[in-house]
Amino acid sequence: MQDFYVVESIFFPSEGSNLTPAHHYNDFRFKTYAPVAFRYFRELFGIRPDDYLYSLCSEPLIELYNSGASGSLFYVSSDDEFIIKTVQYKEAEFLQKLLPGYYMNLNQNPRTLLPKFYGLYCVQAGGKNIRIVVMNNLLPRSVKMHIKYDLKGSTYKRRASQKEREKPLPTLKDLDFLQDIPDGLFLDADMYNALCKTLQRDCLVLQSFKIMDYSLLMSIHNIDHAQREPLGSESQYPFDTRRPAPQKPLYSTAMESIQGEARRGGTMETDDYMGGIPARNNKGERLLLYIGIIDILQSYRFVKKLEHSWKALVHDGDTVSVHRPGFYAERFQRFMCSTVFKKIPLKPSPSKKFRSGSSFSRRAGPSGNSCITSQPSASGEHKAQVTTKAEVEPDVHLGRPDVLPQTPTFEKISEVSNVSDSCFLAVSEESSQMLYECSTSLEKCEVTESCQSSY
Repeated sequence: MQDFYVVESIFFPSEGSNLTPAHHYNDFRFKTYAPVAFRYFRELFGIRPDDYLYSLCSEPLIELYNSGASGSLFYVSSDDEFIIKTVQYKEAEFLQKLLPGYYMNLNQNPRTLLPKFYGLYCVQAGGKNIRIVVMNNLLPRSVKMHIKYDLKGSTYKRRASQKEREKPLPTLKDLDFLQDIPDGLFLDADMYNALCKTLQRDCLVLQSFKIMDYSLLMSIHNIDHAQREPLGSESQYPFDTRRPAPQKPLYSTAMESIQGEARRGGTMETDDYMGGIPARNNKGERLLLYIGIIDILQSYRFVKKLEHSWKALVHDGDTVSVHRPGFYAERFQRFMCSTVFKKIPLKPSPSKKFRSGSSFSRRAGPSGNSCITSQPSASGEHKAQVTTKAEVEPDVHLGRPDVLPQTPTFEKISEVSNVSDSCFLAVSEESSQMLYECSTSLEKCEVTESCQSSY
């Protein structure tokens, strides 16, 4: 347990020392929190120490233009592997307390949409403390993102400001999503189930730590739009178009995080996923989703309780973002798995469809009575269409292999075919031939094979 609370501190004087080189900056102190624990986390994700240092230190970090609402600064490593974020003292302190439970959760399930923390550091210079955390990069700069959302499942003041919308790639919010994509995003059934299962498991973990006010960051790459765009159009976006090497950390992409596998033989090749989750919008356009849960370093402490109580007085308490962890997790899951993500509707299989094309007509008997037969009517009388219960009831879907079509009662057939006299349907268990027996004329009508197959 002491490994989670160790802090290594190294002093860097400008003139250098036996342990540190000389430099042209003011004296500063560099602290490393829980070095052994974070090294274990990096090894769990397949990150070697030399690769980690090379990614962070070989070239200057790239500052991202879109800072968070908390005022944090974001940087990305030159090889597109890691995100470096500045955090406040309370967030760094909470992450330290979270490490033992975080360790246990990663041991049980390294595939998660929660942030992957690779290191926590502090630079003391000029009387200031700059705390930074190193995490996995959710949004590869090699893939052009067409739209981005920060979703909480809340509606109170959850609309992007005008200043945010003026950015090249604004971060939109819940009300913007409901307005832009009211029908949601459609995923393959297996992908949808895997995603919702992962969200449910992650929310339970966050709830157990009394964490709330987190978000689902989702960026969308529209494959069809990208194919129609001219090659030179990407230069107007602040993205590095250089294709980096494949990401080395394990379980770092959205596809790996939800335990989903690309379905082969579809409209998109597996290599084209680029770590994103394949989806479609209501227009049928092919999309790649890059998602992850962010901002988990918010504990439901006294300040947050006061914030929720104040917002609940001036607005509906169930719609504000700051809420108790249990309610927040339940609302978050419900919004994501019922409003944002949906299953692709199953198409009825032709082989499983009930073939309702066979029709029956009436043949007049000698006494004027009618009997159902498979022969077409010579007198031009209208045909009786046999329908199944699945065709009548709206809540039963055709093409489902687990739902068998039910044989209609003869009374229903009589109502549809306007047969005045009552006929009795006798089905023999030993024989595959079905006979219709008319009560008045006692005339037996053989049913052809086409009728049998339709039943």
